Amino acid sequence: MRNEKLYDAVIVGGGPAGLTAALYLARARYRVLVIEKEQFGGQITITSEVVNYPGVGLASGAELTETMRRQAEDFGAEFLLAEVTSLAPDGDIKTVLTTKGEVQCFGIIVATGAHPRMIGFAGEAEFRGHGVAYCATCDGEFFTGKEIFVVGGGFAAAEESVFLTKYAKHVTILVREEDFTCAKAVADEARNHPKITVLYETEVESVSGDTALRTIRYRNNATGEVTEYHADEGNTFGVFVFAGYEPETALIQDIVKLNEYGYVITDSNRKTNIEGLYAAGDICEKNLRQVVTAVSDGAIAATELEKYAAAMQKKTGITPEIPKRSKAETSAQKPHVSDSRFFSAEVCAQLDSVFSKMERSLVLKLYLDEQPLSTELKEYVEAMAERTDKLSVQLAENAESEEFRPCVRICKEDGTETGLAFHGVPGGHEFTSFVLGLYNAAGPGQPIDEQDKADIARITKPMEIQVLVTLSCTMCPELVTAVQKIAAENPNVTAEVYDVNHFLKLREQYHVMSVPCLVVDGEAVSFGKKNLRQVLDLIV
Repeated sequence: MRNEKLYDAVIVGGGPAGLTAALYLARARYRVLVIEKEQFGGQITITSEVVNYPGVGLASGAELTETMRRQAEDFGAEFLLAEVTSLAPDGDIKTVLTTKGEVQCFGIIVATGAHPRMIGFAGEAEFRGHGVAYCATCDGEFFTGKEIFVVGGGFAAAEESVFLTKYAKHVTILVREEDFTCAKAVADEARNHPKITVLYETEVESVSGDTALRTIRYRNNATGEVTEYHADEGNTFGVFVFAGYEPETALIQDIVKLNEYGYVITDSNRKTNIEGLYAAGDICEKNLRQVVTAVSDGAIAATELEKYAAAMQKKTGITPEIPKRSKAETSAQKPHVSDSRFFSAEVCAQLDSVFSKMERSLVLKLYLDEQPLSTELKEYVEAMAERTDKLSVQLAENAESEEFRPCVRICKEDGTETGLAFHGVPGGHEFTSFVLGLYNAAGPGQPIDEQDKADIARITKPMEIQVLVTLSCTMCPELVTAVQKIAAENPNVTAEVYDVNHFLKLREQYHVMSVPCLVVDGEAVSFGKKNLRQVLDLIV
């Protein structure tokens, strides 16, 4: 018996481990779904240069993982952007509950990765976003021409310190151990860089300041000497923390066995203690967490799950039916045609898919000035609108404040505003969130649970939400998508998104040194990525 609604495998997490597992399973002709809540690619997408992946001379993390995703897709893997809220792994057919409904399958691979670890020194939490940062790609530019201190002695600390020299006046690395704990070649690049100083056996005690960092205090554990660095008058500095990661195991912490640090315990084949449930990548207990070990985990887990899925097919008499794909979908040699300099063939395919589902037409109203950025925004939006009759572009006659141009406002067909707007050009990592904003404004939009919908409806007074982002930040889109969804659902809410690199007045007003930055009614400021539930808990 064939079942078109059942999957052989569901993979939770779209980083290198999950994408590799999808590739192996799909190539073996099993039906596989990859569910990712933010962006396919995982943590490695924030790395500007990957030079130690075998067979690839040089690539960005985003380029490397996009190639992995396309390979898996070409073999038939399916993908879903949603958050997995719970697992029911008992029985022959398991259930994965997501924000977009239930999915059933024979086996599950959890590859949810890890997030940066906070150290806990005095002032770390207080100055997060005001000088303390965790992503060099996202936040390095904020410290152009300033002193930067890097905390950590592993791969990330060494590699990202070199990257930060593109911006910093000087970088000082504070290593707690007697030496770096990463490969000598990586450490030597940092150690020998003319703009980097390395202090060993040294730990941060505290940071302090006012609206930004002014002082850092650190101790040499070998000599007991304490040093205080004070920024020059009117100046500040940055502290980037690269002290390892914490596993994203909240989803399975009450289901599978974890070690004392919260990592999943598996056997050599990446099986957990639950039959049919596997783990791969950075959530696993292991000595080395790199892309190369993540893809190895994914391949091993997938190979084992192949055997398990085959046994389940035989036991239940059910074979998941792999959907037939159109010629455009099945032929990697015949990609969608790109018709603009802004969008690749793959991106055009994504746009066409979303536009075909939109229920209502929208007007993209442009507020422009004489800047080259305005010309870029106009061409960008027009190229997007050329792909569908659901979008039209209109130049606004009434004046938007000069300091907040260029801007595109998403309006209904009759010209009334939906409350969604982007200031700058919604490219880079904000491309997907902007397209989802269109989808949510036009309907049917992304499904949300009844509690979230009820909480959005509880907002009965006008609320202005601003989100300050950079286009290189992988942590910004989830927050942007969340606030845009709220604005699309409730006419009392507006969601204004700003590429903060082009709106320095806002950056100075809210003392922004990290993104994403969430501002509610011009007062409440918070930093860091947040999902819809976390935003609602903050504002309702």
